Amino acid sequence: MKNIIIAWRNLWRKPWRTAITSGSIFFGVLFSSVMTSMQYGSYGDMIDNVVKFYSGYAQVFTEEYYDNKSINNSFELTDSVIGIAENNPVITDYAPRLEYFTLASNEENTKGSIIIGIDPHAESKITNPGKWVERGEYLSESDDGVMVAIDLADFLQVDVGDTLTLLSQGYHGVTAAGKYPVRAIIKFPNPQLNKQFIYMGIKNAQEFFGAPNMVTSLVMMVEDHYDLPRAMRLLQKEVKPPFMVMSWAELQPELVQMIEGDRAGGTFMKGILYMIITFGIFGTILMMISERRRELGVMIAIGMQRNRLGAILFFETLFMGLIGVFAGVFASIPFTYYLYRNPIPVTGEVGEMFVQMGLEPQFTFSMHPEVYYFQAITVFIITLFIALFPIYKSYTIKLTRALRA
Repeated sequence: MKNIIIAWRNLWRKPWRTAITSGSIFFGVLFSSVMTSMQYGSYGDMIDNVVKFYSGYAQVFTEEYYDNKSINNSFELTDSVIGIAENNPVITDYAPRLEYFTLASNEENTKGSIIIGIDPHAESKITNPGKWVERGEYLSESDDGVMVAIDLADFLQVDVGDTLTLLSQGYHGVTAAGKYPVRAIIKFPNPQLNKQFIYMGIKNAQEFFGAPNMVTSLVMMVEDHYDLPRAMRLLQKEVKPPFMVMSWAELQPELVQMIEGDRAGGTFMKGILYMIITFGIFGTILMMISERRRELGVMIAIGMQRNRLGAILFFETLFMGLIGVFAGVFASIPFTYYLYRNPIPVTGEVGEMFVQMGLEPQFTFSMHPEVYYFQAITVFIITLFIALFPIYKSYTIKLTRALRA
């Protein structure tokens, strides 16, 4: 205990020395936290682009529909199916959908498209397509019109107020055909969605395909993607054949691979950053030991045991590490919070690249607790290893040279 008290008092004999050493640790935690926050924010953006534009966090559908996306493999939306979502405490919202392919035409122009029959009110809580309305108005509950993605509308040369002709094969082979007024033009940040989507009310879609009360999937949301593992565990206990449940990661494996590739690159970059941090901290500790060479020699000469001297130097380094780590965490929280609330916009060619990837052109940041505690623990462990060096020097210091320093 006495060694700890002496080490603490030694820190404040020369505050500038403590400030320099703790400062190197402080900036190490700050830089690594900001870098990790941006990395996690980019992952969140990628996931949001999938779940909030189209897929949701999880979907329930039939096993046959997973193998063959045919409307014949749709299912009736019963209370027992709805109860799967309503009885799950992690699920925040859910919405039914009826999706199938169709030919959309206007006079001489025809193109294959995807009809998405939605409950306008429920879907607004899942993917909120209304916020992407470029012209016109979002569908109401009793609306008999459609919303068309902007690139598809341009190809078909239709606009708000025009009539769109749809032709498809309905439930169990019935002919599906109809004319629908265009209520809105939708522009997504994702170019792929802009080329193929047509939204209509789910009642109209069921009538169009001759599939009353039938849906192809029940789409569900959770508060945050970190809550999804728990939601999936509960859903997998409740969902039994002929139904199945899949998460966004299972529905979009290519996105998972993209994130894992980016994570590997980020890990490499953080490894380089940690190396820089390690040498920065080690340099300040080396400077501290070199500067105190004569002091340490005098302490040994008057009878202080080398093991006790090593313990005091270890605790000094440990305290400076703790000061730097806590200061770095406390400084990084408001800094990353500001960036979290004010994403950095990206313009020019880089911004265009973001749009082509289906991402909003901005650098976003995350406030997940792991961003802070993982960096704090990592940098503190690095400091602990470096703290072994003063112990080594206490045993190897040459007394005669130290006294002449």
